[in-house]
Amino acid sequence: MSGTSGTKNVGEAISGPAVARPRPTAPAVQTPVPAAPGTDLGTHEVTNQPPPLAGFDPLACDPALVDAVEREGAGGALPTLALLGEKVASEEFREHARLANENSPVLRTHDRYGRRIDEVEFHPSWHALMGLSVGWGLHAAPWQAAPGTGAHVARAAGFYLVSQLEQGHCCPISMTYASVPALRHDPALAASFEPGLTARMYQPGLARPGSKTGLLVGMSMTEKQGGSDVRAGSTVATPSDDGTYRLTGHKWFTSAPMNDLFLTLAQAPRGLTCFVLPRVLPDGSRNAIRLQRLKDKLGNRSNASAELEYDDAVGWRLGEEGRGVVTIIEMVSMTRLDCVLGSAGTIRAALSEAAHHVAHRSAFGERLADQPLMQSVVADLALESEAATALALRLAGAVDRGETELLRLALPASKYLVCKRTPTVVAEAMECLGGNGYVEESGLPRLYREAPLNSIWEGSGNVTALDVLRAVTKEPDSVEAVLQEIDAAAGVDSWFDRARTELRTELRSREQRTARRLAELLALCLQGSLLLRHAPEEVSTAFVSSRFLPDGPWRTAGTLPAAAHTEALLGRVSPRR
Repeated sequence: MSGTSGTKNVGEAISGPAVARPRPTAPAVQTPVPAAPGTDLGTHEVTNQPPPLAGFDPLACDPALVDAVEREGAGGALPTLALLGEKVASEEFREHARLANENSPVLRTHDRYGRRIDEVEFHPSWHALMGLSVGWGLHAAPWQAAPGTGAHVARAAGFYLVSQLEQGHCCPISMTYASVPALRHDPALAASFEPGLTARMYQPGLARPGSKTGLLVGMSMTEKQGGSDVRAGSTVATPSDDGTYRLTGHKWFTSAPMNDLFLTLAQAPRGLTCFVLPRVLPDGSRNAIRLQRLKDKLGNRSNASAELEYDDAVGWRLGEEGRGVVTIIEMVSMTRLDCVLGSAGTIRAALSEAAHHVAHRSAFGERLADQPLMQSVVADLALESEAATALALRLAGAVDRGETELLRLALPASKYLVCKRTPTVVAEAMECLGGNGYVEESGLPRLYREAPLNSIWEGSGNVTALDVLRAVTKEPDSVEAVLQEIDAAAGVDSWFDRARTELRTELRSREQRTARRLAELLALCLQGSLLLRHAPEEVSTAFVSSRFLPDGPWRTAGTLPAAAHTEALLGRVSPRR
């Protein structure tokens, strides 16, 4: 065989004069000598692989985020966000994210002596992630600030950053943030719990809420027979003589069951009502909240999601009897905002991995980032990221300024589109890494398992689209507020103007069958308006030409028009130290 030491090639074997040949003899038996341990066999040198991504600057490669934070009134928070970004991108916290997901929480229903304890055991890395987000005030600190000061925008940007690090722990952070406006339906309850909720102190463990410096809140609404149809819930709340209620029922999904308080829905004498239930009662005894099992989920593995049972559990009424949905809807709205922010963060995390890989990997004699087709793919992902980020921060600005009419329609539409696009973006980013992206060590499989979550939680696609349709039908002020936002970019681009006209046609039809199309087009128009007004021309032009042409946006990534400035788009978003 050619290339084997001491062996002639075929040409040498059949050429040359005939010579006398010695009689063949049996070859001597040779015992192979194993290579000494640690011997370099020349096969273990690593080349053409990117360096670790840890240590990059998440703000330096995300001008869409920086611009949106400044535009929405929180520019003064950028130095603080840069410090948070250092933590998010550090090797230490990226390792915490890995460990928290590889070591899922464990339910302990009883102690060694057989006493019921209903506790969930988390890995230390979970607590490190929670301590990071609570310590930076991403749970509820903005509610201490005056409206219009940019506090909610700054918090949204921070939530977006930690979502890029690890999504599971963001669930209790989000629910705690969302609980405050709901609690304010009862000034006495708000006064009792709000100081603990807004404190930047992570204090895990079960104890009386009044004895803890920091508190966290969960939300427990869905039941197995109803799901999103919370009015079908069968949990019963019976009034007690002391002004409390006793709740009995089974809840199908309750995330973060070790939180201190839960907002829950139950059927009171006058109808569906919202209640606050503590894990530990004021006298120090455990409330009768039984954890039945933890869900075995596709993703979000670091976070515990439980089925729980109220066995004559004690709760305080929040808001009027029979007005439970109205009371808790403010909490749902804020968690929907975090669904958009979290999905935008997931998109950005996938983009960072893809852009970093192609910047350091070569194929066919050329760096991937210099090859036109790869440029087109990653540039398309960058457009999706910039649009999602701009829209998410615009919604946060609306929260900060109290633009309730805009939020009523824009929020469910944005949740519908941004969360729907996330799995597709992550899958494309995974392909940029090829087989390496399919391996757990790359981190992309975890992102891919997380990607569908926000589209399901707080109302899956149909529920959210129907909420859009309901707002269009019943709340004309919200339609006017959204159209005013979209029309701010009127006349800038002819294809965008065509989409604005099409949107008005869809708004008039109001058919359930087309509710998804309406939600998608409305959110796309919001994104287009924001980018046309605020993004560089290479971003806005590429976005509009690829999302608003007659064939529509449903196509694979990397099919941008030839005029798109793909190199410039890629350069804007590539991570750098």
